[in-house]
Amino acid sequence: MVAPVVPVPLPLSTRLAGFVALTKPRIIELLLVTTVPTMIVAEGGLPSLWLMVATVVGGTLAAGGANAVNMYVDRDIDARMERTKGRPLVTGVVSARSALVFAVGIEALAFLWLTLTVNLISAVLALAACLFYVFVYTLWLKRSSSQNIVIGGAAGAVPVLIGWSSVTGTVSITAWLLFGVIFFWTPPHFWALAIRYRDDYAGVDVPMMPVVADDRSTVRQMITYAVVVVVLSVAAGVTGSLGALYFAVAIVGGVAFTWSCAGLFRDASPERAMRVFKYSIWHLSALFAAMAVDVLVRFGL
Repeated sequence: MVAPVVPVPLPLSTRLAGFVALTKPRIIELLLVTTVPTMIVAEGGLPSLWLMVATVVGGTLAAGGANAVNMYVDRDIDARMERTKGRPLVTGVVSARSALVFAVGIEALAFLWLTLTVNLISAVLALAACLFYVFVYTLWLKRSSSQNIVIGGAAGAVPVLIGWSSVTGTVSITAWLLFGVIFFWTPPHFWALAIRYRDDYAGVDVPMMPVVADDRSTVRQMITYAVVVVVLSVAAGVTGSLGALYFAVAIVGGVAFTWSCAGLFRDASPERAMRVFKYSIWHLSALFAAMAVDVLVRFGL
């Protein structure tokens, strides 16, 4: 008679690492890179340390909860994709039930935290971004429409609205223009990654643009969105009364971003696509860093 196999409990550190991975920390880092500089522009200087910490903590919890729900919903296709087969719900480090409880729990905590430490409008915006990401993008558009990342990208643009409202209690035209920058930046950013992992998405019937359209059509759209990013970046600089440093990065970096997308006309290889993907992250980070530095330098802070 064969003895039953008794599962070996995972070390606590492994389980904790699994829960952290559910939140997609690298995506959260990029969201926060846009939040703090926006707060600095809204303040016209450096906001209080406590407000920045409170907003960052709340934003991290809110984005982490949304990302964890996304992993819970997508665990079936994650198991079949090369890029995602190491995620904690696929490997069994975290159970599906535990992941869902964790996701809902930190999302509720985020709403409560932002309401008590920042303000209600920031809390509502964070919750709205989560609901949009889960119900509109993950559950509806991702598996049904080639416009999934175009529309769903709105959720990733909300942190600038949260950053602005955390300081002012309102959302201004400059905040909406910065929202637009990230909204239109998202498709060329993500489609570059989707070109690299086209076979992965095709294999699980997720209709990302590079899967359902030819390379030239996809690249033309990427270029269009990149040009819009440049226009909106400049417009935000005008309404936000930003200076030469910001405009230099917005224009030069934006043109370089557009040119990098255009390079995919000549070579849409996975390697070239990943260079565009990495440059897109650099450009967005540099743009918002320049925004913060511009304000702080001009006000002598």
